[in-house]
Amino acid sequence: MRRANLSTVEGSNKAAAYVRMSTEHQQYSTENQLDAIRIYAAAHELDIVRVYTDAGKSGLSLEGREALQHLLQDVDAGQSDFSVILVYDVSRWGRFQDPDVSASYEVRCRQAGVRVEYCAEQFVNDGSPVSSIIKSVKRMMAGEYSRELSVKVFAGQSRLIELGYRQGGPAGYGLRRQLVDQSGQPKCLLARGEHKSLQTDRVILTPGPDSEQQVIQDIYRAFVNEGRCEAEIAELLNRRGLRTDLERPWTRGVVHQVLINEKYIGNNVWNRTSGKLKQARIRNPSEQWVRADGAFSPVVDLSQFLAAQAIIRARSRHWSDEEMLDTLKALFVQRGCLSGLIIDEQEDCPSSSCYRQRFGSLLRSYSLIGYSPARDYSYLEANRRLRERHPGILSDTQEHIRQVGGRIAVDPETQLVWVNDEFSVSVVLCRCQCAEGARRRWQLRFEFGLLPDLTVAVRMLPGEQEVLDYYLFPMIDLAAPHLRLGDTNPRELELYRFDSLDILSALSRRLPLARAA
Repeated sequence: MRRANLSTVEGSNKAAAYVRMSTEHQQYSTENQLDAIRIYAAAHELDIVRVYTDAGKSGLSLEGREALQHLLQDVDAGQSDFSVILVYDVSRWGRFQDPDVSASYEVRCRQAGVRVEYCAEQFVNDGSPVSSIIKSVKRMMAGEYSRELSVKVFAGQSRLIELGYRQGGPAGYGLRRQLVDQSGQPKCLLARGEHKSLQTDRVILTPGPDSEQQVIQDIYRAFVNEGRCEAEIAELLNRRGLRTDLERPWTRGVVHQVLINEKYIGNNVWNRTSGKLKQARIRNPSEQWVRADGAFSPVVDLSQFLAAQAIIRARSRHWSDEEMLDTLKALFVQRGCLSGLIIDEQEDCPSSSCYRQRFGSLLRSYSLIGYSPARDYSYLEANRRLRERHPGILSDTQEHIRQVGGRIAVDPETQLVWVNDEFSVSVVLCRCQCAEGARRRWQLRFEFGLLPDLTVAVRMLPGEQEVLDYYLFPMIDLAAPHLRLGDTNPRELELYRFDSLDILSALSRRLPLARAA
């Protein structure tokens, strides 16, 4: 953040310039923005007395944008020596996902007697109905640009993961990050903190020094063959004077993470957690993980890894449900909060993976002892219920097709339903999200990667047990991978809504050629 004070002369013709650049193309460099702002100021006889600069900052939120925060603080405190804020365009003010957020910051300035003007836009920000409408559309377009970019980036990253390339994060003990060129030829090893310099280069994981590989193999051997627990193994490693890749002592939790991480058998797994568009990070269910098995050279034999997982799962069987929950509750009383790492670090407590295996999820384990995390994880339980209901609804869909003589085939991996060898159907369950008041929302996510000919979007009622209705969307009519529905929707969307799957039966019914003619 850079803030320059160019003048201190009071007057209604004094202006401040706000410029922001993230990592976008040269059009939005701070210098180009300032050039355009200065031309605008000269044409409107404005004197720029301050420049607020956010360089390399995303416009998705106010967090991290120190210059804009200082600008708003100066305006709110009445300490500004300017009456106009000049911004290159609406997107530089922000690409907030909620356009009302962007509007609220502008309103704060206007209420303090400071107006905001956009220098590169084709409308005058004069408060007229026309300018308000255009500005609202521009704000929504700015937010939509970020959403579309997020989808494209995620798709690109997923593709690279499936090709076996690493997408960020440290390699971990016993592994190294190997830089390769566009043809896959090795270039050099990347040290901690180093990054690739060419866009066409890629990063893969490769086994580290023989000494570190031996330590990883010793950990598995001690756990699987010698029956030692994670705490004992950590103590043995510390006695040998060994340190982790972060130059820290070994702990029970660190050893446990080594034992359950698939990268040591060469699997490339990504999207375990996500935090798109500056939202809070969440832990994704395993079916949303993106993976490429056998992408790297393994450090540990697959049989050893599978044996370790079996031991970890079997360990929880020696504990009754009551004992596991009592232990977890005692840990909560002791620590005041819970997490997977806190549980794994506790020597006399089953591991977090044991709790997931026994009770279905950590969240359910927490609820059984009366612990509610500060962050709302209720959506995880809702998604779990949706996963449980999906096979039944998929079976109902197939039964409707069979009743009219339709032939079906189901892809066991993608769950796509092929009807009469003519068209494919994807069945998507949509969780009901209850907003403030009585408003309900359903977020639809279409399987663009599978390209089904028809998507059956099943809207569920709260609780994920009963079906509200069905939307049948042909792929040819879909413009984006996401769609939000409410209790009331535009007429063009309601054309696709049905109270039952009878319409799918009608589409699937085979008729004799003579009768059809």
